[in-house]
Amino acid sequence: MCGIPLVYAEAITGAAEPPSARRQRARKVKPQYTEGKLVKVVGARNQTEAEFIQGLLLEEGVPSMLRRSRGFDVPDFLAAGPRDVMVASSGLPTAREVLLQSELIGSGSDQPTGLDRPWRVMAWLLLALAIVALVTLLHP
Repeated sequence: MCGIPLVYAEAITGAAEPPSARRQRARKVKPQYTEGKLVKVVGARNQTEAEFIQGLLLEEGVPSMLRRSRGFDVPDFLAAGPRDVMVASSGLPTAREVLLQSELIGSGSDQPTGLDRPWRVMAWLLLALAIVALVTLLHP
């Protein structure tokens, strides 16, 4: 015999352990919002704002995850830098509705931002370099 009880300890002692934070979070998730490919629902300016948005979505049963936005060179251990809030495609309509009600996104949020198009940043940098080179050549 191994000595492991065949019933939960709370059934023997009558004292239930409080559920862990992870278990409480999992209980809020609605399974119908967990299917499909991950898609970006909104961008946040930093880790704190992204976690706030995650909390709003979780209250409606929509699970989400955070991803560091592309094009920003900030060490992973820092909370600075923009984040993408990702949800499963089945939860996207509900997530958008929650964010619209919270006024965190506008009705025209499908339009790409500068963060979504890194080539725009590169184009502006090249234009600035061209102007500097032109000024340098004209005024030696």
